[in-house]
Amino acid sequence: MREFKRTDRVADQLQKELAVLIQREVKDPRLGMVTVSGVEVSRDLGYADVHVTLLGEQTPERIKENLAVLKRAAGFLRSQLARRLRMKRMPALRFHFDETFDRGAHISRLIEEVAAAEGHDAPDEEADGSSSE
Repeated sequence: MREFKRTDRVADQLQKELAVLIQREVKDPRLGMVTVSGVEVSRDLGYADVHVTLLGEQTPERIKENLAVLKRAAGFLRSQLARRLRMKRMPALRFHFDETFDRGAHISRLIEEVAAAEGHDAPDEEADGSSSE
């Protein structure tokens, strides 16, 4: 169980530091507003899967381009992390697009469309408990 807690602490620290480093230090103009939504570190600290989301339009081409920029910057980011965190072993960084937020927004839109088609009020209007009758 000790091992699990260490990887969680490392993942949390990497997430915080990467969020700042990507925003302030990666100077590629093709990189949009990137949010680090989560980091998972392997048990042996060999690699870290970094999950990111993008602000604004999220076309497949834009996602691919942003991931490519982050992949090219991975060595730089890893060296900066090693300098800041002073760990014996700095995990290799692997970037992934986090589709969780997109899926949630898509499901919300579908629910609203179904409710509108059935003639129901939007869910947030029903939640206030007031009646228009």
